[in-house]
Formats: sequence, structure tokens, C-alpha cells
Amino acid sequence: MNKISALFELRCMLRKMEEDVGLEALTPAEMDVFLAAHDVTGNLGEAVTSDQIRQHYLASDIAQATYHRALRSLVGLGLLEKAAGYKSRHYVVRADLVSR
Repeated sequence: MNKISALFELRCMLRKMEEDVGLEALTPAEMDVFLAAHDVTGNLGEAVTSDQIRQHYLASDIAQATYHRALRSLVGLGLLEKAAGYKSRHYVVRADLVSR
């Protein structure tokens, strides 16, 4: 199998996994922000800051405006929730979607 064929197979598997989890409708920016938030979450239900998400390598190259649109969209979709006890900039990845 050549490298392009291997890449194609991996991409198809990734798309299938995204569909299985119900994330296939997310834009690339939304997907990267959501996965970055999930990755920086230490424990289920733990709040993460917008800065922690923004500094993750998946989200660090996203334009500022696009990043904030993606973050707002993820909150609107219910994939991220505003963390209780904080006025702003703290989020929790929806616990039922987190599988560590």
C-alpha cells in the first residue's frame, strides 16, 4: 500500500468515526476546537479555559474570529457548556461525549 492509499484509508476511517460519534456536521474549526477542549480536560466535568483550548496545537492556528465563532457554535450545539461558578471563558466538555 502506498502512502496516498494509506492516507485515504485513514481518512475514511476518521470520517466513519466522526459519523459514529455524531460529529460529522461540524466544520473543521469546530472539530479542532472541540477535540482540543476534550484533550485539555483533565477529568470528566472539569472546567477548561478558553486560553487552554486556544493554546492547544489543534486550535492555535485558527484565526481569532473563526476560533470564537467555533467556540460559540459548540456552546450553541451543546457540545461545550459554560462552566458553573464562572462568569465567562470557562467551559466543560459535555460529559456524555467524553470517553477517556
